[in-house]
Amino acid sequence: MDPELIRNIAVYALPVLFAITLHEAAHAYVARYFGDNTAYAAGRMTLNPLVHIDVFGTIVIPIALYLTTGFVFGYAKPVPVDFGRLRNPKRDMAWVALAGPGANFIMAFLWLVLAVLLVAFNVNEEFPHKVAQAGLFANLLMFAFNLLPIPPLDGGRVLTSMLPNTLAYKFARIEPYGFFIVLALIFFNLLAFWVMPVMTLGRVLLQLIASPLTILLT
Repeated sequence: MDPELIRNIAVYALPVLFAITLHEAAHAYVARYFGDNTAYAAGRMTLNPLVHIDVFGTIVIPIALYLTTGFVFGYAKPVPVDFGRLRNPKRDMAWVALAGPGANFIMAFLWLVLAVLLVAFNVNEEFPHKVAQAGLFANLLMFAFNLLPIPPLDGGRVLTSMLPNTLAYKFARIEPYGFFIVLALIFFNLLAFWVMPVMTLGRVLLQLIASPLTILLT
């Protein structure tokens, strides 16, 4: 196998693993906070990424996509959430949904901090710099993609929560077709019109938040 390919897989392995699995763990924690113990009872309310791994979605698909397209993406086992058990199902559904992208945003910030610290402490080894950049990119990608306002993605759940009941019911009915809608957006190269601006906005916000640390260390 190409040594460069092995190095790139090694660079993305941990960042992608944590980006995917801790995204799901965040859903579980917030769901329990708002009254639904389904994920907790299933043993999914944990930061242990091994519990959330889906062999196909977390390992096979990311590697296959990277080998064929250079694009890295995947998914973990979805956390079971019974929205009917939430204290205020329509309102709390939005918070449970936002927990996943929120976790990715926090992880992106931590990877950015690592990148700043590596520069500040003059770490010359290339590998940790690449891992930090991979962590920033993977989490911003997860953040942007999952905020796409199409159910069952997190952005779709948030939009459903915000709409009046009649419109929310009608909008939620497209959920069985959401996967095919996303595939169509990818096929016709339309997904980037959502993902790239949201990633850019996320990066700007992260740099703004991290700017005091950056100024202090430079």
